[in-house]
Amino acid sequence: CDLSLLEITVIGNLLFRGCTGLKSVVIPESVTEIGYRAFENCTGLTSVTIPNSVVTIGEYAFEYCTGLPSVTIPNSVAEIGNGAFKGCTGLTSVTIGNTVSSIGNGVFNGCTGLTSATIPNLVTIIGNNAFDGCYNLTGTLNIPNSLTYLENATFRNCTGLTSVTIGNSVTS
Repeated sequence: CDLSLLEITVIGNLLFRGCTGLKSVVIPESVTEIGYRAFENCTGLTSVTIPNSVVTIGEYAFEYCTGLPSVTIPNSVAEIGNGAFKGCTGLTSVTIGNTVSSIGNGVFNGCTGLTSATIPNLVTIIGNNAFDGCYNLTGTLNIPNSLTYLENATFRNCTGLTSVTIGNSVTS
């Protein structure tokens, strides 16, 4: 689905929800926001291109897109909404842009295929259960100095992690 010929600024709430036959999406440069549950349950989705114009990825935007193997969140994004990639079991690789400051509750909850994650240095919020159930997440995870508080169960069931480096600003 190439939306690049359209002059739209928002991918609306629930717009492609449950479109299981949707395989690939190219989001145009005019889009600044991906709405609530916009691509939820698009289980056939194997490729999505998020442009540098996007600032917000809405809550549950790609929840249960189980066929999505990787995603790049561009440097323009400031906020990844709650559960945005929850249950994306096929997701093995995630690149999070350097400008992301907020990773919502349960963003990668149940992403059992995820093997690595890098948390950008500007992140000030990682929500509850953000990486819960990512048991294939391995190696070392670095919590940046920008974070002052770790929420409940953020890394629960991440049994593959061998070490975590917590930044010196974390107080709780």
